[in-house]
Amino acid sequence: MSNAPVDNGRRRFLTIATSVVGGVGAAGAAVPFIASWNPSERAKSAGAPVEVDISKLEPGQLIRVEWRGKPVWVISRTPEMLEQMKAHEDQLRDPASEEPQQPASATNEYRSKRPEIFVAVGICTHLGCSPSFLQGGFGEKVEGTDDGFFCPCHGSKFDMAGRVFQAVPAPLNLEVPPYTFIDETTILVGEEEGVA
Repeated sequence: MSNAPVDNGRRRFLTIATSVVGGVGAAGAAVPFIASWNPSERAKSAGAPVEVDISKLEPGQLIRVEWRGKPVWVISRTPEMLEQMKAHEDQLRDPASEEPQQPASATNEYRSKRPEIFVAVGICTHLGCSPSFLQGGFGEKVEGTDDGFFCPCHGSKFDMAGRVFQAVPAPLNLEVPPYTFIDETTILVGEEEGVA
């Protein structure tokens, strides 16, 4: 051991400098670790709202988009389709849409914000199949109704508001996703006005 006097100032400086460098190193290592907890860009985009241009949507036409990996239908209902919906309400399992399969803003007889535009997740509520849109050929499945959705897997039937008929395997109406009209010709699926 040396009998040299101890330089307390130098010792203090080295202790502080080592602590600072160690703290910076720990923070530098923690940043990427904590950032890895955030969802990836791919995951964020999978759940992101989807804009749908309906400017070229013809009466009676259905277009499909994808939102959160699910098919979403946007349909322009004709006045005849809207009128036919009233004729079979006694044959529906949940005609008043009392089950929470739609946002509050779409809890009405049309299950939509505008009667002529219907937005729904195109997945059967029985086993997750995708029903077919039968335009003009639905009368073979339900008498007196020309248009509707039919799931060929197990025979579930839905009217033009996505309401399920009685005596079929599907227990619930089709889901209506949250959506809002950005303007007259653009719908934002996945986000509802005033809800963040």
